[in-house]
Formats: sequence, C-alpha cells, structure tokens
Amino acid sequence: MADGRPTVAGRRPVRRVGRPVGRIAARLAPRTVRTRTTLAACVGVAVVMAVASAAVLLVLRVNLEHTVEAEAREQARAVARLAEDGRLPAQVTLGQGTDFVQVTDAAGRVLAASPNLAGRPALPGRPALPGTGDRTDSADRTDSADRTDSTASTDSTDLAAWGLQHRQRVTTVTAGTPAGPVTVRVGASLHTADTAEDLTTAGLAGLSAVLVATVGLLTWRATGRALRPVEAIRAEVAAIGEGGLQRRVPAPRGDDEIADLARTMNAMLDRLEAAGTRQRRFIADASHELRSPLAVLRTQLEVAHTHPDPAVRADLVAGALQDTDRLQALAADLLLLARLDTTGGPGPAGPVDLAALLRDTVAGRGPQPHPVELDAPDGTFTVDGNPLWLGRLLTNLLDNAQRHATARISVRLRSDAATGEAVVDVTDDGPGIPPADRDRVFERFTRLDDARSRNDGGAGLGLPIARDIATLHGGTLRIEEAAVGATFRIRLPAALSS
Repeated sequence: MADGRPTVAGRRPVRRVGRPVGRIAARLAPRTVRTRTTLAACVGVAVVMAVASAAVLLVLRVNLEHTVEAEAREQARAVARLAEDGRLPAQVTLGQGTDFVQVTDAAGRVLAASPNLAGRPALPGRPALPGTGDRTDSADRTDSADRTDSTASTDSTDLAAWGLQHRQRVTTVTAGTPAGPVTVRVGASLHTADTAEDLTTAGLAGLSAVLVATVGLLTWRATGRALRPVEAIRAEVAAIGEGGLQRRVPAPRGDDEIADLARTMNAMLDRLEAAGTRQRRFIADASHELRSPLAVLRTQLEVAHTHPDPAVRADLVAGALQDTDRLQALAADLLLLARLDTTGGPGPAGPVDLAALLRDTVAGRGPQPHPVELDAPDGTFTVDGNPLWLGRLLTNLLDNAQRHATARISVRLRSDAATGEAVVDVTDDGPGIPPADRDRVFERFTRLDDARSRNDGGAGLGLPIARDIATLHGGTLRIEEAAVGATFRIRLPAALSS
C-alpha cells in the first residue's frame, strides 16, 4: 500500500486507463463549429465515395471476368468438338484471348496442348472418369451448348510453375470420344482484368481524395464566411459593459438565421437599455421623493424638540405623524412596484366576481369627499386574477378620482359583447387630462401641474401601479375621451371557466 491504496495479497493494483483515454479523446475532439462541420462533411463524402467505388469495382470485376470466361469457354468447346469428331491435332492453335490449351485422357495423359505447354505434364486437376460427363471439383459448371455429353467448369488458378506468369481463368470441358472421355482445359489470363481493376482503384482513390479535399476546403471557407458575423456579434456582446448598453451588435444584410439573431440581440439590448434607464430614473425619483418628506420630518422633530410651547410641539408632532404616514405609503408603493417588476405575474389567481369586488371596494372606503355612483349589475362578470391586486387597482383609480373630482365620481361595470371582456369605467368630473398627457400620467413619479400640491397630490405612483396590475392580468388601462372630467377604462379578459 505504498501509494495509499489498499491491495489484495498476491494481486497487483489495477490501473484505470479509461479516464486518461477519455481525457485525451476529449482534448483531441474538434472544439469549433467550423472544424466539426468540415470534418463531418469530409467524412460523409469519404463514406459515400468508398461505397460508390466498391460498387463500381465490383461491377467492373464481374464484367471483365465474365468476358474472359466466355472467351475461354468458347475455345474449350471448340477443342471438345474436335476431339469428339476425331480431328484433334497434337498442337492446338490458341484462340483470341486465351493463353493455353491442354487435353488429357481419363488416365491423365496429355493428348494435345497449345505450343506453350508442349512437352509439359498435365495441369493439376482430376481427369475425367470413364462414363462420366462432368467434374465435381470445379468452382462452377455450365452444360455444353453443342453436345449433351459435355460439361464446362471454370476456376481461377495460379499456374506459375507451368511458365504462366499471371492468374488464369481455367475452363474445363469434359467430352466423350470413341476412345473414351477426355478433359479439355483452356486458360485465359486475368492480367488485363487485374490491371484494369488496379488502374480503376487508383483513379477512384485519387478522385475521392481530390473530392474530399475540395469539399473540405469549400466547407471550411463557407462555414468561416457564415460564422464571421456570429464572431462579430460575440465580440461586440463581450465588449458591452454595464455602462455601454447603448452599443449594438452588427446586423448582417439578409433574412437568414444570423440576421435574425443579430436583430434579436439588438432588440434585447434595447430592452436592457430601456430597463436600465427606467431603473436609474426610478432610483433618482424615489430618492427625491423620499428626501423631501424626510427633511420636513427632521425639521419638525428638531423644532418640536427645542420649542418651549407645548401647544406648538403638539402641532409639530401631528405634522410629523402625517409625514410619517406619507413615507409609509410611499415605501409601500415602492415595494409593490418592485414586486410587480420582479414577479412577472399576479400571484395566486382564481375566479373573481368583479361586480362583488367593486361593491366591496367602494363600501370599504368609508366617508369620502365626493360620493361614488356605482353601476355594477349582478350579472356574471368573472375574471381570472388575484382579488387583492385587483382591489388595489380599483382603489388607486378611486383615490385618483377623489383627488381631482369636483362633485361626483361614477363607476360603471359592463361587458363588451364584441370581445367578451369585462369593462370598468371610473369617471370624475374634474378638470380632465389633456390628450398629450394621457400616456405620461402612467409614468412613475409623474404628476401634472395641478396635482403638485403637497396636501392633495400623491407621489405619482398610483396610476403606474394600476396599469402594471392591469397588464399582469392580461388587460389594459387607458384614458378615454369624456365630455366632462376624465374616464379611466379597465379592460380585463373574462374567466375561461365563465
């Protein structure tokens, strides 16, 4: 146990080679998309060329050997006919495409041969047996087309010992003669077929190598050109810091996937820049809104702490309490806005009876400076949502209406038959909102000039909170044209179960 690992007596510790091999393979594996694509293209072309080349060589070999075999069989049958007719010469003239001819009897004696085999012993192979018309030791056999007692067989034989330097396709034909059966062997060289096959193999190998190299080069260049915009996008995104959200990635021309990626990245950067701008403005506005009541509260407490008159101190403490309430309300609104920005949803949702919610919200507000006229029929006005958040939406709109109304406020609930939405209108008879400011009032910490009174104006968060809640519930909140005052219209989709 020299290396700290327990061993079994009589056994050597086993080395694990799987992990090093795996690490080496992972290190050698191509890492870039360009390399992997090029390698895949080259391997695919190489496999296709290998299969196609094998098929071509097989067809070529079969055709060439069939031609050689046909020439040898024709020569053998011609010699067999001479033997059957008793006209077999001692030396047989070679036909076109054949290399040798040899005729033997049943005892294996050479009866006739071509000049190049004159005086040589019989070729290997069992001679024909008396009374038989075929050979059992041949590779394949075809019946003679001329005589019914002749057969032909063909095999490939190496006959270097007989002075034949190339592989031979030997065709054997057995024929019956008046003196007994004879065996005719005719050989045709396969040198031409082998040479053609070798040349074709070399040509196909060279063509395959050139084709694979060409495909690899073209794929390498094409993927490089295709991925160049991606690298530019990556480099630009890597260079963008927290303070550089105004930068954008280069968008290539065209409508391909990379152009779509660039446009999507730029759209995301637009959203990030807008979110950063809103966040900075929100922080600045929140700091400003908190600084003023805190300064007033500190002043009131310092004066109350040093003032000798108890009545004055009581008034200052009462004012400090009012400012404390305002700070608490502002802090609650800021926390709610932060929650709306981060949760992305209204929380636990369920079917909400909007008519009942309106009646409960109006009744729960207690005495108000201006009366609220409620028109909420008892029909089915059910929406999916969070009742606490929807109640906050209605409360904020009613608070805004109470601050600006002159004599009355009306709340009306109805159903839009065309869209199937529930529509709530909150209308006050105040001075109204100019068309140019109807979108601006929903921005955070935005207050119009007539609402900047410290006693009557809010912090500018009620309407933004109301619109965010409506949006999270799949609805909208807009300011509609009204004959007198301002009308805030809420549209909420009806519940799916209704």
